[in-house]
Amino acid sequence: MDDFKHIPVLLGEAVDALNVKPDGVYIDGTAGGAGHSREIAKKLSGGLLIALDRDPKAVSVAAERLSGFNAKVIQSPFSQMREAAETLGIDGVDGVLLDLGVSSYQLDTPERGFSYHADAPLDMRMSGEGLSARDIVNEYDYISIRDILYKYGEENYAPSIAKAILAAREVKPIETTLELAEIVKNAVPQKVRRAKNPCKKTFQAIRIAVNDEFGQLDAALDTAFDMLKKGGRLAVITFHSLEDRMVKQRFAEFAKGCICPPDFPQCVCGRTPRGKIIFRKPVTAGEKELEDNPRSRSAKLRAVEKL
Repeated sequence: MDDFKHIPVLLGEAVDALNVKPDGVYIDGTAGGAGHSREIAKKLSGGLLIALDRDPKAVSVAAERLSGFNAKVIQSPFSQMREAAETLGIDGVDGVLLDLGVSSYQLDTPERGFSYHADAPLDMRMSGEGLSARDIVNEYDYISIRDILYKYGEENYAPSIAKAILAAREVKPIETTLELAEIVKNAVPQKVRRAKNPCKKTFQAIRIAVNDEFGQLDAALDTAFDMLKKGGRLAVITFHSLEDRMVKQRFAEFAKGCICPPDFPQCVCGRTPRGKIIFRKPVTAGEKELEDNPRSRSAKLRAVEKL
């Protein structure tokens, strides 16, 4: 399993944000290469770490790397963390960590179909099951593809890229990552191609759609917070603005008190904050980490504590 390489981002900061108690129960919803999981598990004596991942390769790697620790590794999307914990007889936890996005292993393994730098079958499925990127580009209609590119990639050239995809598949099915990359490049103005690789937003958007990443995150934020015991913490590492916005807004809801109109002389709603935001601004990578791992550049860590 040595080929599964993933450098955990904001490692110390994320584990510190959980305020790990030796006898506590913690969930790492995105085990990946077990980088964060091992650091959490090292702090436990009598407690338990539940490490989840929907990628079967990540599950086998995490199980090997967490051998000897107080840890259970389960193949499951993090949106189903409650069901996973219940299989172990657990309903409340002291902390949850979610490290969003794609692992270095997934990006750097061409046959997984996440990268536009190497030729491979169009796949992008984290679990290896269900809807694939090939299905989306060959079967979805123009409006659906355009909207995916707008919504999940914030792609300004979504209409022209969607039209180009439909035109290309009229000739033959789009089978590989480089075929799709070439279609995208030819659908945007030359000045965009010269400035940077124009494929990033399209590949990101299709990956998010394939794995229902926002739907999964939406469900997981509420589930994780509900599962926290008093004083428990939820920490989330995001990698792009759409994810970060969702996490920021949900944490603000957890921390919001009275919602009466401002002209009411006194509170009648009786609502009190359910959570306390740990960092006023998101934690980002320091210079040393940026130098060692350029992929940490867009990472943001936010945390909330249950009151």
